[in-house]
Amino acid sequence: MPEVPICIDGRMLSYGGAGTGVGQFARTVRTALQTAGIQPSILEDGGTGLHRSQVSKLLAAVRPWQRHATASAQGFFARDIFREAYVFFDIHKRPMPVALPGPAGIMHWSYPLPLRIIGWRNLYTAHDVLPLDPAIPSPVNGLRLRRLLDAIRAAGGEFATVSDAARAQIVERMGWPADSVTSCHQAVDVAGADQGDLPGGLQPGAYLLYVGAVEARKNLHRLIDAYRGSGITTPLVISGPDGLDAASIDARIAATPGAVRLGLQSRGTVLQLLANARALAFVSLAEGFGLPVAEAMALGTPVLAGDVPALAEVSAGAALLVDPLDLTALQNALIAIDGDASLRNRLSMLGTQRARHFALGPYAHRLLTLYGMA
Repeated sequence: MPEVPICIDGRMLSYGGAGTGVGQFARTVRTALQTAGIQPSILEDGGTGLHRSQVSKLLAAVRPWQRHATASAQGFFARDIFREAYVFFDIHKRPMPVALPGPAGIMHWSYPLPLRIIGWRNLYTAHDVLPLDPAIPSPVNGLRLRRLLDAIRAAGGEFATVSDAARAQIVERMGWPADSVTSCHQAVDVAGADQGDLPGGLQPGAYLLYVGAVEARKNLHRLIDAYRGSGITTPLVISGPDGLDAASIDARIAATPGAVRLGLQSRGTVLQLLANARALAFVSLAEGFGLPVAEAMALGTPVLAGDVPALAEVSAGAALLVDPLDLTALQNALIAIDGDASLRNRLSMLGTQRARHFALGPYAHRLLTLYGMA
């Protein structure tokens, strides 16, 4: 079929240099397409150096008409467009229309941004709709998220997501038809781990690890309590940026001998920590995908994961699953994965095999199928 231009928003690419999450997702979309011989364009906003003042942003967003991006070295440029779009949506209750120069193509939004490219196929990645579940702690306004997703769909937007579990959740919570969201999983790129000494004087194979936002949804309160009650002497390392309820979690860490808090680390250090951990402990209350689980498996690190739909799907029998709400079960699982070398070896082997599904090549094929280009 004829070559079709593909563009990715640069909003989330700016978060791809450290940690995990949607920034890393955007980076692997770009890298996967490059492995398939496709160089996607990037829609950029100029970053913090070109952000308008609050007043200027509001005045710009009041205009109800379309915006125009210009060609740039990376693809396309429109000053401060991502921040302006959120204000535009609050005022006009619809995604902000943007015109791009050149032929129409596929715009793959890495997140449900309140934007649409005029004349293009607009494909939005909805990673989850966890803020719509009142039982799951989240700093995101669930009502606003629902309005945004409905508005994007009403404007002709299509949706992809990162797991069958997330797809089922989106369809149920939004009340959409079952065929309105496509599951494509995502890719794992574990190249570029730092070499040399680990941070904090850690020793390879001699610590248990959690990687991700330090927030209530990740069930860190119970994980730390279970660790304290288990009697394990292997350090439990918590690595990631502050999230919801981080201060309370930090207090628990400080009161727990053997628990160690690392702040936000570089991408290379995150991979180094994952590769050298005795095991990853990722027992979230809910996830859309659970990228650290897939990354740990790709690096051959055994995984202890919460038995919730997305993590069970991603690990596919290659992780030790545990009820994240059962403190005794969490204690026993930590004791097992810390002390049983044969269990860790088996999980490492199974995880390495499962991680092949998330390699860049297979993911590129899934993307091209999603685009109708395979």
